[in-house]
Amino acid sequence: MFTIKRITRITLAAAALTLLPVAHAQFKLAEQLGADEDFIALRAAARKDDVEKTDSIAARLSNYDIDSYVNYYRLKAHLKTASETEIRSYLARYDGSAIADRLRNDWLLELGRLRDWKRFDEQYPQFVLDDDTQLKCYALMSRIEKRQSVAVEARALLVEPKNYGPACVALLTSLAETGQFDENDLWQQVRLAAEVNNVGLARALTALVDLSMVEKIGTAISQPALTVAYGPGSGRAAHEAYLIALGRFAKSSPEQAARGLSGNSAGLTRPEQAQGWAQIALPASLNLAPEAAGYWRRADGARLSLEGYQWRARAALRAGDWKQVGAAIDAMPAILSTDATWVYWAARSLKAQGQNQAAQQMFASIADQTNFYGQLAIEEGGGKITIPASAAKSTPAEVAAMAANAGFRRALKFFAMNLRFEGTREWNWELRKLNERQYLAAAEFARQSNVLDRMVNTSDRTKTEVNFEQRFPAPFRDIMRVYTQKLGIDMAWVYGLIRQESRFIMDARSNVGASGLMQIMPATAKWVANKIGFGEFAPGRVNEIETNIMLGTNYLNIVLGDLGGSQALATAAYNAGPGRPRAWRATLPGTVEGAIFAETIPFSETRGYVKNVLSNATYYAALFDGQPQSLKARLGSVAPN
Repeated sequence: MFTIKRITRITLAAAALTLLPVAHAQFKLAEQLGADEDFIALRAAARKDDVEKTDSIAARLSNYDIDSYVNYYRLKAHLKTASETEIRSYLARYDGSAIADRLRNDWLLELGRLRDWKRFDEQYPQFVLDDDTQLKCYALMSRIEKRQSVAVEARALLVEPKNYGPACVALLTSLAETGQFDENDLWQQVRLAAEVNNVGLARALTALVDLSMVEKIGTAISQPALTVAYGPGSGRAAHEAYLIALGRFAKSSPEQAARGLSGNSAGLTRPEQAQGWAQIALPASLNLAPEAAGYWRRADGARLSLEGYQWRARAALRAGDWKQVGAAIDAMPAILSTDATWVYWAARSLKAQGQNQAAQQMFASIADQTNFYGQLAIEEGGGKITIPASAAKSTPAEVAAMAANAGFRRALKFFAMNLRFEGTREWNWELRKLNERQYLAAAEFARQSNVLDRMVNTSDRTKTEVNFEQRFPAPFRDIMRVYTQKLGIDMAWVYGLIRQESRFIMDARSNVGASGLMQIMPATAKWVANKIGFGEFAPGRVNEIETNIMLGTNYLNIVLGDLGGSQALATAAYNAGPGRPRAWRATLPGTVEGAIFAETIPFSETRGYVKNVLSNATYYAALFDGQPQSLKARLGSVAPN
């Protein structure tokens, strides 16, 4: 039985064969579909480094229309044994392509693993995307081998242990062995690893500082209550184990951890005490504990993770302490403090303290950004959210030039096979070469090709030549109008949610099983269908456009009603489940503006989701109504009950 995806592939392939005699066209169609299935199998075999299977499948694809990928997967499967001549030949043959850059990335990882710094240094400057943290770590290792100082750059790079991998662990080893990282740096890395519960990494890094403490650090992470009960002991290493245990213990018992630290503070240095309070303050903040802001005030001077810096400011926001909000942002590294999020809240801090002129300058600096905080900054400056004048439409010739682009054609081929990663990489690779007029033409080509997520993403890149109808499409508007009018909910809000949920990918499916335009979970779809009297509901129907919209809008309306009509709370509920926003608001010390509630949601995915959905909805409302809009009004306020 054909699946929807297979039918789509047949349709796309058939369209290209309409001029051929019917029998020949059917033969060519079947041949193409068979080759596509072989290609997908080749990709899977190469990812498993199955050399024999990869070579066998590649031999059947000698005439495949994307030969660069066939040859890439064949070469990738035996990269460790491939000759340098073979690799260089591939890079020369496909020079300037996305897939050649991908092979260079793979080869550089192998050269780094082999510590072949001569070839690594030759190839690394040619790696165009330069988006691999592992390679950045190997590049610093290569410089250490040349006796160069890299400590400052390493501190800036090594901030998120989840991205480390073997290369960055090797870099840390080199930094320790050459004395470029002292014990303060290394213990900070151990704390970062413990913060994200990476026990293996924490133990490995501890071995670089004090081999005798490896087991104790493991215990501090896995059984923190034991270490906290034992106390800090004596010596730097024992104190670090205690501080790490405090942070782990505070995840479940922040008040007990705080009492433990208060009782043992005499045995710790002042910097260690500050670090201890920081260890407790972060999990307390994530638990939305009212004491968190007080813990942060006692952590002044502690070394923090990127999460720690931000939650220090968020805890102050929840407490309504504008002076501490400003102090927390001032202490952030530039990578955070220059982001629109913290520029906005720093300006709000200044405004609350009577420094209105300085605040307005900061608001103005981000008011041109078409995002949540750019919109709020406009309103702080006395304006409203409007749609800028649209750029001239792309001419047929401009669009035809995009349609002739080989990279875009490869991308469409991958999208037709549901290989979205490869398709998106090819599409984005070509965008690097374009100007703003060409962005708009590429976005129009994406629209004509029914790849709306690429239309949105591509059009979003322009700064002066803007087209908000490309950025904020509204397909199936007649269907949407029926259900939103029937339920009395805001159509702009629903489209804002879809733009964030699925980016208008019709067969979108999340890693947790949510489906369709409105990304509905199977259990939710069944529950809503029963609640609204839909009758016999077959789970497969959730991917039908009208059914998906009907179920999604009804569910959104249900959670909106349950949460007092707050779009901020209902949006959070749509992403995280209805129980969580109720629990989050219950911890508020009093009524807060919706922007503060959104910024202090403890789940990073939901926090970004709520901000993006409501920002999107504000632009959609401006497009639909043709009137200036207020994001602040849409956010409203959130009370504890």
